Order: sequence, then C-alpha cells, then structure tokens
Amino acid sequence: MSSRDSSRVDLGGRLRGARERRGMTLRELARRVGVSASLISQIETSKAQPSVRTLYDIVSELGISFDSLFGDAERGDWDAAHVIRSVGHHPEIPPVQRATDRRGVEFAQGVRWESLTAIPVPGIEFLYIEYQPGSESGPPDNPQTHPGREWGYVISGTLHVSVVGDEYVLGPGDAITFPCRLPHRLWNPGDEIVRGIWFVLGETPPKPSTNGDDEAN
Repeated sequence: MSSRDSSRVDLGGRLRGARERRGMTLRELARRVGVSASLISQIETSKAQPSVRTLYDIVSELGISFDSLFGDAERGDWDAAHVIRSVGHHPEIPPVQRATDRRGVEFAQGVRWESLTAIPVPGIEFLYIEYQPGSESGPPDNPQTHPGREWGYVISGTLHVSVVGDEYVLGPGDAITFPCRLPHRLWNPGDEIVRGIWFVLGETPPKPSTNGDDEAN
C-alpha cells in the first residue's frame, strides 16, 4: 500500500457520522443537496466519490467544514475573530506536516486534496491540490458557492478557473483569489496534471436545520 493510499481519509464514514449526529436522514440530506439518495448512500459507504461541488453542498447542509473531514474537529459556532484566535493561540498544532503523513480526500473525476496542517484548524483549509487531465470541480452549468474566500497558487500544469462566468487560465507561478460566495468552477482541460496550493478562509455558515418530518432512512 502506498503512503498516499494509507493516508486517505474515510470521507464516507465521517459524512455519515456528521449526518447521524444531526438527526438528519439520508433521504432528507439528498433532497437538500439536490442529488439522489442512492448517491448519498454510495458516498457514505465509499462506493462513489463526490464532486467538489457536491461535497461542498453536503458539508454546508451538515454544518461542518472541510477541515473537519481531515480530523476530529467540527466547525461549531465561530466567526472571523474565533478563526484569528484559533491560529494565534493554538499550541496543540504540530509545527511540521510531513509530506508522507498528509491526509487526502479523493473526489470524482480525478481531483485530490491533501491537508497541509497536521491537525484541523477551525475555519481554515490549507491544501495541496491535484487536478488530473480532464478533471473538474463540477459541471459547467453548476458552479459552486460556499462560505469564505479562496487563494490559489499553481505549481505546475494549467488550471482554468471561472468566477461569475469570467474565465482565467493559470499557469505555473500564477495565483488567484476570490470570494467563495461567487459562483466558481475549476477544471483541467489539458494533458498535464495540475498541482497547486489552495487556502480557504471560512466565514460563519448558516446553522443546519432539521425537522421532525424527515423521511425515514
């Protein structure tokens, strides 16, 4: 088993656990995200990988963040001031994240994210990303939106980024930033793997809600 395989996060199990802790049924989550209950079930049992867009929608509905998928921390109630305190006063964070120990999340269509912090930091996603040739964060007619602001830096390859319909082509050494609330999409139409560094600073999300008439699992 490669170090990359051994460091893969049990994404499905963590999503299922978060959903169950909130008392939300599988069918209700599927309805809110706008996908089939079968797809949610396959994601939770690791039989299918979500797209970046679908995973963002799922964690938004569950009231968790991407950083919680790489560790045990959940988002909870936090704001910008809490994020600053977490970064400035967080002695539990090991200073070094070894490349061989990075935890990764695999998405559909050849997208991979790896955490660049040894443990999760609330409200912050510091990531190494890979987009295989032909991969995309989501389909052209369904760009993603979510809380926060993104900063990205391309190490190698050519990454295409669309923000509110404006397309940017980023090569090695190029960087980009934009508010995540704006509809955006990332894709790699080339024949070379795109490698980059991505940083997302979150904002306080709406609280997840459940109701008593959820459909049965």
